[in-house]
Amino acid sequence: MLPQTEDAKTTAGRSPATNDGAAAKRTYKQWLGLAVTVIVVAALLMSGIWSRVRARTELNIETAQAALTAVSVVLPKQTTPAEEIILPGNVQPYITSPIYARTNGYLKKWYFDIGARVKEGELLAVIETPEVDQQLQQARSNLLTAQANLELASITKTRYQGLLKSNAVSQQDVDNAVGTYNANNSIVEADKAAVQQYSALVSFEKVYAPFDGVITARNTDIGDLISSGSSSNVKTDLFHIAQPGKLRVYVNVPEEYSRGIKVGITADLSLAEFPDRKFHGKLVRTADDINVTTRTLLVEIDVDNPTGTLLTGSYAEVHLAVPTQASTFLLPVNTLLFRTEGLRVGIVKDGKVVLTAVTPGHDFGNQIEVVSGLKSDDQVIINPPDSIVSGQEVQIVQATLPGDAK
Repeated sequence: MLPQTEDAKTTAGRSPATNDGAAAKRTYKQWLGLAVTVIVVAALLMSGIWSRVRARTELNIETAQAALTAVSVVLPKQTTPAEEIILPGNVQPYITSPIYARTNGYLKKWYFDIGARVKEGELLAVIETPEVDQQLQQARSNLLTAQANLELASITKTRYQGLLKSNAVSQQDVDNAVGTYNANNSIVEADKAAVQQYSALVSFEKVYAPFDGVITARNTDIGDLISSGSSSNVKTDLFHIAQPGKLRVYVNVPEEYSRGIKVGITADLSLAEFPDRKFHGKLVRTADDINVTTRTLLVEIDVDNPTGTLLTGSYAEVHLAVPTQASTFLLPVNTLLFRTEGLRVGIVKDGKVVLTAVTPGHDFGNQIEVVSGLKSDDQVIINPPDSIVSGQEVQIVQATLPGDAK
């Protein structure tokens, strides 16, 4: 006989009741293992099914969202009742004048060149006029002759009037003497006028500054032939003189802003040569007339320039704060829709598009003014597609705050 193993010995040594309990225990463990396996498999199946359901749901949501048109919106930028406009301006001296000669001759000497500051009445140049000098001398000689003749006629008249009392001369002789006196008196007056005329012409030999200012041009030199301003010959101004202590800036304001232009409003000037400075002025007068060619209103702005910092003839940008009738809105130009029924913008409300009619104002290039049709909280679509219609559902992907739109 083969020897029995330890398990066989153990089993053989147990009672039947003990063997049945061990068999039941083994069966329970087998069923428990099977149940755990089933539960694990079921859990894995449920997890896979749930993952697929969730993925399908997310896919449906993403598909629905992808089907919506993605749009960017911007809120209108509200403007202030005072609107700043920038216009080109011409800087001119408060007083400027060309200096002409009033007599003919040759320039003898000049005393001031360009850039010189002169005072009123200061001598600028001397013109040599020998013909006028001779005419003055002749007129003075004629006056002396006429005065001598007048004195003789006066003596003769007085003598004849005395002799008439004694009937030594006739009345005819007295009348002749009186007539001769009167004629000589008229000749003296005429010669005096001639002397005054030539004296005035001789005084024109000296050219004086009419006001305090700066010589901006000298168009003559010693020996030049000078033609008087009253002659028919070609006239050349000897000097140009300007008064730069106060400047006039002339600006042509477009017609649409003319209602807001009032005398007394302030203006700021900016010039390329002074990039970090502003020069302040005041609007002092307007033409009160719209130019029919340019459709602009000419206005004058005065600017104090005591130190001569600003040069006359400069180009300036004039900043004017023009009062407006009411507050308006600004929108980027790429928000507009041009439809056959008129200008429209797309506004997003509750996820849907509402096409709204708007009334445009001033066009500022990249922005446009809207005077009616908008509210401050409207979400306006940027770059709306041409196919967009009212009621269409859209998805906002980017919102821009007022003032952020360029």
